[in-house]
Amino acid sequence: MTSPSSEDLISLFKSAGLPQSKAAEATKNAKGAAILRDLVLSYNLVSAGLSEKQAVLVSALSLQLGKAQNIGGEERAYIVNAILEEKLKSVDQVNGFAVTAAQLEEHVKQYMDANNTSTWSHLGVVIGGVKNIPALRWANPLDIKNAVERVFTEKFGPREGEKLEAEKTASRADASDTLKPPVAEYDLAQSAKARRIVFEEGFLDNPQIHSHLREQHLAATGGRVYTRFPPEPNGYLHIGHCKAIFAHHSGNCYLRFDDTNPEKEEAQYFDSIIEVIHWLGFEPLKITYSSDYFDQLYTLAEDLIKRDKAYVCHCSQEQIRADRGEKVSSPKACLHRSRPVEESLTEFRRMRDGHYRPKEAFLRMKQDLSDGNPQMWDLPAYRVLDAPHHRTWIQAFTVYREFIASRQSYEWLCDALEVYKPRQSEYGRLNIQGTINSKRKLLQLVEEKYVSGWDDPRLYTVIALRRRGVPPEAILNFVSSLGVSVAASNIQIVRFEQSVRQYLEGSVPRLLMVLRPLKVTIENLPEDYVLMIEKLLHPKVPELGTSVVPFTRTIYIDADDFRLEDSKDYFRLAPGKTVGLFQAPHPITCTSYVKDASTGQVTEVICRLEERDARKPKAFIQWVAEHAPSGSPVRVDETRLFYPLFKSDNPLAAVPDFRADINSNSMEVIRGAMVEIGFWPLARESMRKALEESRSRIEKMRTPAVTSERLVGKECIRFQGLRVAYFALDKAARIGMLDQPGTSAGVTQGDYLVLNRIVSLKEDAGKGAS
Repeated sequence: MTSPSSEDLISLFKSAGLPQSKAAEATKNAKGAAILRDLVLSYNLVSAGLSEKQAVLVSALSLQLGKAQNIGGEERAYIVNAILEEKLKSVDQVNGFAVTAAQLEEHVKQYMDANNTSTWSHLGVVIGGVKNIPALRWANPLDIKNAVERVFTEKFGPREGEKLEAEKTASRADASDTLKPPVAEYDLAQSAKARRIVFEEGFLDNPQIHSHLREQHLAATGGRVYTRFPPEPNGYLHIGHCKAIFAHHSGNCYLRFDDTNPEKEEAQYFDSIIEVIHWLGFEPLKITYSSDYFDQLYTLAEDLIKRDKAYVCHCSQEQIRADRGEKVSSPKACLHRSRPVEESLTEFRRMRDGHYRPKEAFLRMKQDLSDGNPQMWDLPAYRVLDAPHHRTWIQAFTVYREFIASRQSYEWLCDALEVYKPRQSEYGRLNIQGTINSKRKLLQLVEEKYVSGWDDPRLYTVIALRRRGVPPEAILNFVSSLGVSVAASNIQIVRFEQSVRQYLEGSVPRLLMVLRPLKVTIENLPEDYVLMIEKLLHPKVPELGTSVVPFTRTIYIDADDFRLEDSKDYFRLAPGKTVGLFQAPHPITCTSYVKDASTGQVTEVICRLEERDARKPKAFIQWVAEHAPSGSPVRVDETRLFYPLFKSDNPLAAVPDFRADINSNSMEVIRGAMVEIGFWPLARESMRKALEESRSRIEKMRTPAVTSERLVGKECIRFQGLRVAYFALDKAARIGMLDQPGTSAGVTQGDYLVLNRIVSLKEDAGKGAS
């Protein structure tokens, strides 16, 4: 039986839904083409009515099956049906289903080599990192875990803990014949389990002062666990809060605004917190405010006084500090501590009715002065404050704390009032080295104009990361890889940015771009020469689509890709040297150049297009063509490159304060960069898709608290500038076509393009950069 011709295969693949270009491409791999033909015929895909996207996924599956040796007919059928039923919607998902053990191990080895993994202590980090590899995002988590452990054992031998256990097991007569498999220090796929351990198991075991309190709680909740995320609305959320949001939001989480300090609260903070939580992809079960319960809290405060567990104090701040020992002696009782209950009750009501000014009276809890925990030394529960509240006018309010040292005082209060005592589980703070998260210090940076605002892309507030272009999924991937533990996490910036980089690698399109354009004239092409080239936006993610760019006599390359003096270790353009142009038909050779007479700078490079058979060049460089009819190139008014805001990993250690550590070169603005014309349709499609997904999410929300427009900004327009970096459009940019849906994709009068660098393609060596 003769093999089908390429023409026959192309015709078959087109009838199954592939466009001409992709059908022709599929025939170039003989093994893959044979498998694709078998899939089309075996599963009658010609009459299945596949969309182009589904056909592309089947084609991707055929290539993956060509690499795999252990995927049988049943597994093939399962994957094909999953594509037909639209359960698999991307090439990554298809590849993840079809990945083999050998391929997994190869990914593991490459990851370990790239990150200099040297001991078993890195096991958990490697498992999390490998799972973040875009090509493996849909692979079986258990297969990944087992592959990592196999490679670790191969490279480092059995773990010491396993060796000791094996020796103990061998010495016992009744020992089992096998050992338990090693357990990873942290497994990304187990993040849901980790949240269950922290926020479910043990929640119902919190001891109560009376058994009926627990029974009433179980009856009210039906045994379900409800969590609470209680931010103070006195600033914007930062990267550390993302860990808390990720850990809390398991389906039944209340967003509780602890709005008990109107001196520092502003409406903008409430709105931003709600927006950030939804932008990250979560929806609170309900949004509540401490101020909702002022009446109940006041009643409980009177109850506390009546139980002789609280008293009104008129001491000055200085006297209170002296009584508490000021960290040098044991605390002693306030002179008001023994006042009669009725007297305290009367004074407390006078506080409520406005008879006292701020700092003239406090309601203090009568705790245990002999306890070693300062949080048990008669903390204030109510104080007087004349200030407008964002929801009402109030004078008295609780001072409420929820940290590890305060857990004891919180539980004391619940028991003193004989109310249900919720379980508190603490976990470590997330710190990114070389950054500051203190709201007070961030406010200093903003007010003193070291940064442009709370959303300055050099900061690590969530709104700043969003403006910089970091996707919410990348942030969640990062915090989920850290696990939920009591120990504080001190993470280097490079680790955070590597996590972002890994996410963007497989999810954003790639465009031709030159940061510092240098004109190139191709002398052996006519003035009116133009060749329109169709190129994939991502060679490994074909579903991202294609763009069409012109290739003409005049192109621009990056100035860094040309030098006058050649050397053996330099492979880019130089006089007499040949380089390839990414996705262009032929390489070019430099024949001469033009210099500016006054500066000596090269202003133009003259080249020859090598149209005949030539040796494959050792290097390829990016380029953008000059072609006015198509609008090429897209000129960028500002390209902003961000570097760490501080010079050291610990700015708080700087003398006299953190401001002395500020890096004066933390932002570089480049004017006149150029991008291929594929930017315009990409911008429009990115915005359309983001708005569509946002509206779909909001339609499914129980009680929408935000609009789709608030969840979608210009930062959703992201791309990789080929061989340059990852970029996103800044909110300050103006693109007329985004506001005029009926217009064609392209530049309009008044446009002003501003790009932010999200992360570089790899860790920068200079300027302490990302």
